[in-house]
Amino acid sequence: MRVLFLDSTHERLPQKLTQAGFEVDYRPGNPINQLISLIPNYEGIIIRSKIKIDKTILDSTKRLKFIGRVGAGLENIDVEYAESKGIKCFNSPEGNRDAVGEQALGMLLVLFNNMLKADHEVREGKWIREGNRGFEIKGKTIGIIGYGNMGSAFAQRLKGFEATVIAYDKYKFNYSDDFVTEKSMEELFKQSDILSLHVPLTEETKFMINDQFINRFKKNIYIINTARGKILKTEDLVSNIKSGKVLGAALDVLEYEQTSFEELHSEEKFPEAFQYLINSNKVVLTPHIAGWTHESNIKLSEYLADKIIKAFT
Repeated sequence: MRVLFLDSTHERLPQKLTQAGFEVDYRPGNPINQLISLIPNYEGIIIRSKIKIDKTILDSTKRLKFIGRVGAGLENIDVEYAESKGIKCFNSPEGNRDAVGEQALGMLLVLFNNMLKADHEVREGKWIREGNRGFEIKGKTIGIIGYGNMGSAFAQRLKGFEATVIAYDKYKFNYSDDFVTEKSMEELFKQSDILSLHVPLTEETKFMINDQFINRFKKNIYIINTARGKILKTEDLVSNIKSGKVLGAALDVLEYEQTSFEELHSEEKFPEAFQYLINSNKVVLTPHIAGWTHESNIKLSEYLADKIIKAFT
């Protein structure tokens, strides 16, 4: 089987496929239009988030047997249509679950303990202790929406903090264990002090976290988003930070990201809501790096290779 790499990956992925007998054509540097035109000549393609595989592309090929997405999200692939044509779609969320779990925990600690603000002040020669008094995770209730690879990894890492960890997943049941207690969404609204998002971006979840949703929480809350930017409506987040309903936010992803997630939309001036975020000491921001460790780079490729090899050899 011939496999076309349309984007860069760790070398372990082409190596493992080659060793398993696949013919690999590694072309991440070629222009996207040129790469798309080559797809009909291959049985498999490897992508990340840069290229959208839609119905038009899928209809242009008769040979394609699989699409491999290095990463967790499949929102840039028309999976339903691909599968209707007998094309298998693979991703590798197991590869960056540990990285995302650690990042979510780290961002919560940074937010609770005013670490960014305090670091900046010390560098300016300011020694402010009372103004940087923080909060403990112990005793808080953390509500997780989406209990797949990422949500469960976050729950596992919270185990030693003596917090109450609860989760809601619309598509999973009977998953309570030593790390989490399964709850309804209504129970999350009643109990949560902290909300952490771990759902994929779909038509169902797009801007799911909006003003109406946030104000269904009984308590004032903190929000962590390491999933996808467009799950959370930024304007509504900002209005609720201003009102005090949201006490703080840790955002690894933003709705203003480009499709490839490697830069923000090129605009002369970002929206007012984004300007507020970057100037607020109640917000921690990182550039979509929650699953972006040296270890996950290798694991993402290895898990994906193993799935492809198992299916086709």
